Amino acid sequence: MTPEAQPHAFVIAVDGPAASGKGTLARRLAKHLGYAYLDTGLIYRAVGLALIRQNLVHAEPNSALQAARSLSLEALDDPALRGDDVAGMASQVAAMPDVRTALVDYQRTFARHPPGGVKGVVLDGRDIGTVICPDADAKIFVDASVETRANRRVKELQERGVEAIYARVLQDMKERDTRDRSRSVAPMVPAEDAHALDTTGLDADAAFYKALEFITSRNMSDA
Repeated sequence: MTPEAQPHAFVIAVDGPAASGKGTLARRLAKHLGYAYLDTGLIYRAVGLALIRQNLVHAEPNSALQAARSLSLEALDDPALRGDDVAGMASQVAAMPDVRTALVDYQRTFARHPPGGVKGVVLDGRDIGTVICPDADAKIFVDASVETRANRRVKELQERGVEAIYARVLQDMKERDTRDRSRSVAPMVPAEDAHALDTTGLDADAAFYKALEFITSRNMSDA
């Protein structure tokens, strides 16, 4: 069967700010439903890591574009993607229009033609439901109070053995939220037809079941 002849994949877009729980939720939904999963934030890190491994100190446009166009799914499993140096290079990469265009194409191709021929995909990020897949079958915008998210991030860092000060993490998160929501290109805003899921008072199980209930309703209405 050619890619053009494949049946429509059910696309789930999961958006939200840092430490809202969107990544944990998206991975769990994909596993439960048997869908392919893509953490879209990692693709920029993967390009950044490729440049670092070329011994580049600053992102060079041609090299970055080549890395974006040759990106493989296997590259997204590299543990080195979580490094602070990679995050810094990824920020430089994300500011390059040609690289962003190539990675948008990568995400849309993943959504249209899931690896392994599975029936659906779950993509998580900050602009999936508004920019990458505006026609997604189910859109969820996951959020929580900034204080709750800061607490989660501190706990995550401490579990990784990284010293973290709550006040500093909270301030950094507020500043990042402001940047993400006010940027001129693909600002982080809920799609008009997104299902709002506030996880402030929810544990992972409760958030999962609320999201699954919504997705089931969308799946049935589109059947």
